[in-house]
This record gives sequence, C-alpha cells and structure tokens, in this order.
Amino acid sequence: MKKYLSFFRIRFIHSLQYRSAALAGISTQFFWGMMNVLLFKAFYEGDPSAFPMGFAALSSYVWLQQAFLALFMTWFWESELFDAVTSGTVAYDLCRPVGVYAMWFTRSAATRCAKALLRCIPILLVASFIPAPYGLSLPASLPAFAWFILTMVFALGNVVALTMVIYMSAFFFVNPQGTRMVFVSAADLLGGSIVPLPFLPDGLRQICECLPFASAQNVPLRIYGGDLTGDALLQAVGLQVFWLFTLTVLGKWMERRGLAKVTLAGG
Repeated sequence: MKKYLSFFRIRFIHSLQYRSAALAGISTQFFWGMMNVLLFKAFYEGDPSAFPMGFAALSSYVWLQQAFLALFMTWFWESELFDAVTSGTVAYDLCRPVGVYAMWFTRSAATRCAKALLRCIPILLVASFIPAPYGLSLPASLPAFAWFILTMVFALGNVVALTMVIYMSAFFFVNPQGTRMVFVSAADLLGGSIVPLPFLPDGLRQICECLPFASAQNVPLRIYGGDLTGDALLQAVGLQVFWLFTLTVLGKWMERRGLAKVTLAGG
C-alpha cells in the first residue's frame, strides 16, 4: 500500500504543474455553468412545479458539476495508457514490483484529483457569491454534507474503475477507439452529465439509476441539494459500493486475461 501512496503523491504533484490549462478550464467551466443555469431557468419560468428538482438545488447541481468536472469527466483519457498496450511499452510496467491495474488505477485517480483541486476552489467561491437561486447554495443539512463527502469518494472510485475497464479492453482490441466513443456517449447520457437523472422519464430514470454510470456524479450532487434523501439515499450509496466492487473485480479479471495473452517482441 505504501508504494501506491507514494506513486499517488508523485503523480498528484506532477499533475499540479499544468496551471495555465487549469486557468483556461476555470473560465470555460464558469461560463458553461452560467449558460446551463440560465438555460434551465428559461424552462422553469413556465411552470416550476412541473420539474422534479427545485431550481436552487438544480443550480447547485450545475455548479458542483462544473467545479468537480475533472473528477467525473468520462471523456478524459490518458493516451499513454492505451499506447502502452498497443506499442508494447507495457513491458516496462510489468518489470516493476507493482500490479499494472493498481498502478494505473492510482495514476488515474491522482491525475483527476490534481486537476479538480486546481479548478474547484475558484469556481466554488465565485458560484457562492452569485445571488440565489442562480448560485451555489449551502448544503441541505449537515448530515447531507457528510454524505456528500463520502459519496464523492465512492463516485471518484467508480469513475476510475469504469475507465480502467476501458483501458484494460485495449488488451483485447486492435483499436480501442470505438469502445471509448460508445462508453463516453453512454456515460454522459445515462450518468446525469447532460441533464440530471430526475429529469428523465420514469421508466428510463429507474433503469439508469441501477447502472454504474449513475453511481458517479449523480449521487453526491443530488445529495448536496437535498434531492436524494432517506431510503433512496441509502440505496444509492449501496449501489455505489456494489458497482465499485464489481467494476474493480471485472477490471482485474481483464488484466489477468490480457496479460496472459500479451505478446512482446515476439515472445
């Protein structure tokens, strides 16, 4: 465990170097978040009672989504990991006294955490000063904030575990580009990235909430605004734990199968 913590720290510090990219991302995400809030406001002007979430809770959802985008974005990939498989440089990772899956998982988590840290604080601060109901509100309650923090950790684990399955699929396909495109499209639509899941039709929403995509940003962001409470909250957290375990087991199984058949330099 100590070696993976050291690797996390090294990768985290390395990723903190890209401050110019973070600054550009902050401005982009802030204006994108404001556009989303105003777009939803136009719909709410008609009949606010027709929507499943209060507008203040929705605004908080949007701002938290933008602040922690780096943690949850499914379209972010480390091309070096795909190249390691397709070019054969994964041999260097196999020579190290660590597991390939655990090392790549740690690397991906560290990179996402560093990117999120650089961007989230300015966005959260600015969004907090935007007048209600357009800005970031306080959490629904103190217990809700505690659940928010816990489920954020589970959400990050689920996102990384999902992407690890795609990384490991590179062992089985000549070109993993198609798998990546299908995954990103499904994750954005079914995980609450485009619109929060409560806005989907009931039948589709219930299906989506059982899928692993919903165990990412959907859970903590809805808990923060008070949209997810009681038994529904406990069920959502249970699904987060279930999918984190299942996806990790699947990824490690794919690692074993892939490495068992990998061929490097003809041998």
